[in-house]
Amino acid sequence: MIPELSNPSVCMRDPQRVEEILQSMVKAGSNTVQVIADFDMTLTRFAYKGKRCPTCHNILDNSNLISNECREELKVLLDTYYPIEIDSARSIAEKLPLMVEWWTKAHTIMVQQKIRKDLLATAVRDSDAMLREGYQLLFDHLHEHSIPLLIFSAGIGDILEEVIRQAGVFHSNVKVFSNYMDFDESGLLKAFKGELIHIYNKREGALLNTGHFQELRTRPNVLLLGDSLGDLTMADGVQDMENILKIGFLNDKVEERKQSYLDSYDIVLVQDETLEVPNAIMLHLTGNK
Repeated sequence: MIPELSNPSVCMRDPQRVEEILQSMVKAGSNTVQVIADFDMTLTRFAYKGKRCPTCHNILDNSNLISNECREELKVLLDTYYPIEIDSARSIAEKLPLMVEWWTKAHTIMVQQKIRKDLLATAVRDSDAMLREGYQLLFDHLHEHSIPLLIFSAGIGDILEEVIRQAGVFHSNVKVFSNYMDFDESGLLKAFKGELIHIYNKREGALLNTGHFQELRTRPNVLLLGDSLGDLTMADGVQDMENILKIGFLNDKVEERKQSYLDSYDIVLVQDETLEVPNAIMLHLTGNK
């Protein structure tokens, strides 16, 4: 067993099953592996030194690219809908229309702000957004071994990409599926492109019509990283999947949510702000003990 799996932050309902999945993936070889990850609070930190870190949307909320009035409106939406998103007593079917309502309203408010494209990089630079400790190893090692890293996010793709770019790890094997801004010819936000991606519809099935899909078909072994129960469907479109190892970051409301995470994820990382466990697994899969 990988030593890091005995870290105090690691919980597993069935360690034997985790061991079997890992053995099967090692046997198949790292050229059959793909990593599917959520972004906010999965690849990025949930908190640093006791202070919450911003999500892609928060980076905008906290920037001077939007007015105070807009910030207030977005906060009202957050206070209304976030408790619904993490309410373990509600079914996904019940949450779904409400999540769509939330993001649609938020996007409408943002578009009214006429956000300037050329100021997004500054907003990211001035923010407290941080990738989790150990990100450099994860991104660089996946790139070195030509393992695709697919990031599915209900956040804002333009900002997410900027966070990775400023961290110096936006390698060619990284593909992002998210909500992208559409700017007019003078560089002002006029809309969001395409279908709304929210917490319950982001998955590899969205790739069916893209060129990346052919390569992914030869990678039936999936390492999935998420921080919400909605992230569990991200690999739903993977063809002929052989193995999937699901790693969940349980960032807050630990006691009330722990059981549902243990029932859904193979490995649950409780309030762990690092990528130590995913890195150890990845090194194991690529034969770098």
